[in-house]
Amino acid sequence: MGQITGLRCVTCGGVYDPNQVEYTCPSCGPRLGTLEVLYDYEHIRKTLTRDSFAQSGRESMWRYLPLLPVESEEFIQPLQVGWTPAYSFPDLARELQLSSLVVKDDGQNPTASYKDRASSVVVIKAQEKGKPVVTCASTGNAASSLAGFAAATPLETIIFVPKTAPEAKVAQLLVYGARVFLVNGSYDVAYDLAAEAADAFGWYNRSAAVNPYLVEGKKTGAIELAEQLNWQLPDVVFVGVGDGSVISGVCKGFAELQQLGWIDKVPQVAGVQADGSAPIAKAFAAYDGHDVWFEDIEAATVADSICVGKPRDVVKAVKSVSANGGRFVTVSDEDILAAIISLARRTGVFAEPAGAAAYAGLLASVKAGHLKGQSAAVLITGNGLKDVSSARKVVGKPIVVEPSLKALEKHLT
Repeated sequence: MGQITGLRCVTCGGVYDPNQVEYTCPSCGPRLGTLEVLYDYEHIRKTLTRDSFAQSGRESMWRYLPLLPVESEEFIQPLQVGWTPAYSFPDLARELQLSSLVVKDDGQNPTASYKDRASSVVVIKAQEKGKPVVTCASTGNAASSLAGFAAATPLETIIFVPKTAPEAKVAQLLVYGARVFLVNGSYDVAYDLAAEAADAFGWYNRSAAVNPYLVEGKKTGAIELAEQLNWQLPDVVFVGVGDGSVISGVCKGFAELQQLGWIDKVPQVAGVQADGSAPIAKAFAAYDGHDVWFEDIEAATVADSICVGKPRDVVKAVKSVSANGGRFVTVSDEDILAAIISLARRTGVFAEPAGAAAYAGLLASVKAGHLKGQSAAVLITGNGLKDVSSARKVVGKPIVVEPSLKALEKHLT
């Protein structure tokens, strides 16, 4: 289990004892003052090798326990989170003029999204802290993952989602036993309400960015990809971006591997946002290496999981991608919907719109000539069954046929 040395503010650089501050920097506030978990990397370097993970015998993200902020293993749930498949597609890579292409499918997690990596950590921290109630605002995936991992614990789960959340995600929440509030407003409105309620009633808040331990779970996807590829990482890794926490985690995972001396260089991380929901991409384009300037918007995109107009981890995301040497790509909703189909028909991986956005970003970069001869990986952050209605918009209708061979033959000619 990782030895935490402090929590560092991404804006002022102030370092706090984990018992001193629960969520964000008291000087910089919740938007500018999100915190980064620090470890004793010198101690880790002396006591751990990259071969240690396989020796643990765990086929889940808990194989990386020495790099995670877990104090009590007893609270780890038996659900297998992480160690999701990373598929190689050499024929598709050649067609796209890439040297290799890997698709990592985190839709295979217990609640079918990448958010399980973060929620599993938060459920542990809530129990370590003796909190009886966990809460969050979400477009659906973060909430359902929180409810799923809290289901077999004594924790009560209270969730706030916009009333436009896909039906499948709301159904998941109710099945897991969460108390669900459909908020008459956007995700950003639901987020603010969840924060107010958590403060007022003492609930443990899992909402994006505000909880510093979320990124720790999210970084495991990067570490896992490195190990699955035998530490030979691709040139570029594409990931969809909403609040900015997932991409911050991916960047942190690669950075920690380099800091520990286990990889020579980090892959360039490419964040993908929808045209109608791209405030972090805009902030990144304006970043001068010092202050992060951002403007909130009214977001609109078919990719509900990344439909965020008021990103909460914008500072961390911009600074993480800048330090990584990465970049941002924006794509249209039409590109995202088309990517759902092309990804599924070329790889067999069915992604929800936010997951397909990463593949759309790859295709856009290929079309622009930015990736010729390079190796790439795409992180699929959610399963397509999370939002079937979006996929139905771009596929044909099934054929109704009478139960006879003669009737069938009419449709085959």
